[in-house]
Amino acid sequence: MDTINGYVEHIVFQNSENGYTVLNLTTEEGEITCVGVCQGLTQGESISAQGEYMSHPVYGSQFKIGSYQVVMPKDSVGMERYLASGAIKGIGGALAARIVKRFGDDTFRIIEEEPERLTEVKGISERKAKEIAIQMEEKKDLRDAFVFLQQYGISNAMAVKIYNAYGMNLYGILRENPYRLAEDISGIGFKMADELAAKIGIQGDSDYRIRSGIYYCLMQAVGEGNCYLPMDMLLERAEALLGVDKESIRPQADNLMMDKKLVIKGECVFAAAYYYAELNCARMLQDLNISFVPEEVPLQESMDRTARKLENLAAGLKMELDGLQLEAVTECVQNGLFILSGGPGTGKTTTINMIIRYFEAEGQDILLGAPTGRAAKRMTEATGFEARTIHRMLELNSALSDEDSRKVRFERNEENPLEADVVIIDEMSMVDIQLFQALLKAIAPGTRLVLVGDVNQLPSVGPGQVLRDLIASRCFPMVELKKIFRQADGSDIVVNAHRINEGKQIRLNNKSRDFFLLERNDINVIYKHMIQLIQEKLPPYVQASPHDIQVLTPMRKGGLGCETLNGILQRYLNPPDSRKKEHVSGDTVYREGDKVMQVKNNYQLEWEIVSKYGIPIDKGVGVFNGDMGRILEINEAASCLTVEYDEARRVNYPFSLLEELELSYAVTIHKSQGSEYPAVILPLLGGPRMLFNRNLLYTAITRAKSCVTILGSSDTVREMIDNASESRRFTALAARARELYAQS
Repeated sequence: MDTINGYVEHIVFQNSENGYTVLNLTTEEGEITCVGVCQGLTQGESISAQGEYMSHPVYGSQFKIGSYQVVMPKDSVGMERYLASGAIKGIGGALAARIVKRFGDDTFRIIEEEPERLTEVKGISERKAKEIAIQMEEKKDLRDAFVFLQQYGISNAMAVKIYNAYGMNLYGILRENPYRLAEDISGIGFKMADELAAKIGIQGDSDYRIRSGIYYCLMQAVGEGNCYLPMDMLLERAEALLGVDKESIRPQADNLMMDKKLVIKGECVFAAAYYYAELNCARMLQDLNISFVPEEVPLQESMDRTARKLENLAAGLKMELDGLQLEAVTECVQNGLFILSGGPGTGKTTTINMIIRYFEAEGQDILLGAPTGRAAKRMTEATGFEARTIHRMLELNSALSDEDSRKVRFERNEENPLEADVVIIDEMSMVDIQLFQALLKAIAPGTRLVLVGDVNQLPSVGPGQVLRDLIASRCFPMVELKKIFRQADGSDIVVNAHRINEGKQIRLNNKSRDFFLLERNDINVIYKHMIQLIQEKLPPYVQASPHDIQVLTPMRKGGLGCETLNGILQRYLNPPDSRKKEHVSGDTVYREGDKVMQVKNNYQLEWEIVSKYGIPIDKGVGVFNGDMGRILEINEAASCLTVEYDEARRVNYPFSLLEELELSYAVTIHKSQGSEYPAVILPLLGGPRMLFNRNLLYTAITRAKSCVTILGSSDTVREMIDNASESRRFTALAARARELYAQS
């Protein structure tokens, strides 16, 4: 760690949100380019900076600042330089010279302690003297806060967030209850707050610590997909985390309930937001679940009328529906809420098309939506009607604030509902409870809602298992399609998917046209054949580019996990090239042309669609967990890279946000939900039993449109088919729906 001292000659760049700064520092050895988080630092200030020298491929030698302290000038020369730099608004070079000429080395003391004396200088009124003093005090407050936070090991970047959130109240908050940081500030979790509390001297059995630990355990469970935890499980997790006995933890759960942060219902403990999300969804679903059969018309007569209309419409469109599909469309017509479920090849698309054509003939306004851009694109191609992502349908505005990207605002809500008679949502297995709540808020009673999905797919990445719970509740009209129509076209992908779902073994004799298993038990051999398949064999076979062929894996870690595979695949599929710019962030090399994936919801990121002439033709906000794209450009001068996603949406990522972006030559099966690829490669050699199960294999196989190739062990495939175990999710939407249904 090196230390350099000097004054800030010039601020080249400064990000107002995160404080990332590029500056020229004048030292005794000459001018040095420095980079780092330096929120509030201004030209003319003197600093002592700690960090290390680094060599930038474009800009040469730089000093990367890890921490710094502002050193106030002690002589009149430094004071004049500071005041003349523009750091204090309203003071230019000439006025700075007059102030320092009048007060000399005593200038800063006068400004801080006797600001009224500034009126002795020509050009400074009493009002201006106060403004100068206030600005000096604010800058001093910021410097003091940074110094205070640095002594507890808080980085400059995090210090910026803390100061912006609390201002000068941060001292009292940190000394009394540092665990508030975990609740209030994005990027600070319980563990960071706990380390800070220990340094400050907060006791291990502090009420604040126990409450924060309980809430942290619940939010960790939410991250695993749960909406609640059983009380015993919560107490066990909290005891392991805190090192405090359960008897001390239990009363604090009740205190959190009194503070309305938790809801305890029987032995189920919810974070309040998720309890009310499920309850609100159940209530809104009940409001939508109305009959559209006129009271004066007998039910059977209404069904017969609808059936005749559908038969005439189907004949005119040359569409054929079997009995179950006809029942599904009839149920949809007669009810405000309808659920359509079914596996691949069972005719969901044909049924959706008939629903659309029926309501179109009735003059109804129809909206189609899906959770992801890829799923929306597939829906558009299958129906001929424009489908949008649910976020775009609801007109995502942005996060409520820069500091809390966890809360979002949609323009479409209960006060400004969607303007449609019928709303159809596909891939419902991917929709989590929060997005579902936002959707329901935007649908006015009297609007039909049709929910379509495959209940046997993996549940959503976010909390909840909405589709499963709605079907399990048995409170809403629902039809499950079972007949396999695509079996006739010789698709073993479809046939095998259904066999796997039923727990039946599949043929692995490689006599299929679209389903193969290459028995390989050496990881290095699997790597070799994987690359050959992507580069040479599969592209002409499925008439797609190597970029469109996707490797799916059950795991993140290990030799066949996506982290290892991405490094290997990048090396061969997008190797280093003098014409391609690169940027290194952490352990990842980002290169122009790389396949990448967004790995968390970011409601602040802006995107735009540009014409072939580079003119923006559409723009919006929001990039979501699982969105896949390609790096178009890396711009070191602007410290950002550009990714193009589906629908030609382009997003500029500042380098400080690259932790949200991962290489995606290989992705986990969970992350592939809602997507369809021309060909899928599955490396399977064995792994944890709870992970290597039937549900996961089924989901992976159904992502492929034209070809599935398994590289690995046939024994592993058979064991996965036999393994029906799944990680249980603790959700209560079905229970809430049944409670309200019983009351109605």
